[in-house]
Amino acid sequence: MTENIQDVNATTQTAPEAEAEQTPKTFTQEDVNRIVANRVSKYSDYEELKAKAAKFDEAEEAQKTELEKAQERANKLQSELDGIKAAEELRAMREEVSKETGVPAHLLAGDTKEACMAQAKAISEYAKPSYPHVKDAGETPVPSASKEDILAIKDERKRLKAIQENIELFQ
Repeated sequence: MTENIQDVNATTQTAPEAEAEQTPKTFTQEDVNRIVANRVSKYSDYEELKAKAAKFDEAEEAQKTELEKAQERANKLQSELDGIKAAEELRAMREEVSKETGVPAHLLAGDTKEACMAQAKAISEYAKPSYPHVKDAGETPVPSASKEDILAIKDERKRLKAIQENIELFQ
């Protein structure tokens, strides 16, 4: 063991001297070709291994039992059914909110009852009719003249204006 320690000490003492004396190693073209050929040869069977892996995957797929295939189909159908059920529950909830609020269900886009209720309230507020201000409160004016009185007007412009204002007498 003491010999190993002495060897290590000897190498550590000579290491700085050795570094100063070393020159960069240069390679000949033959050396480079040999190194590249060694590296390329390590991967020469890559395509063969890739083909074997593909065959293995195909064999594994072929070995699946009918039960596994049926289970996969059942899982897929179950996920579709779950999606359909969720959509139907959402539709039913929107219909319920529609009946409660009077807002058409196709206008509601919320995912929860609370969201749909809030949306329905906002739609109802927006859709409230607002009537314009009318001087006579929207009542039909009572004609002030009779048909005979209007036809008796001598000035044609005044007569046409009176007919227009009292058109209900001439229908």
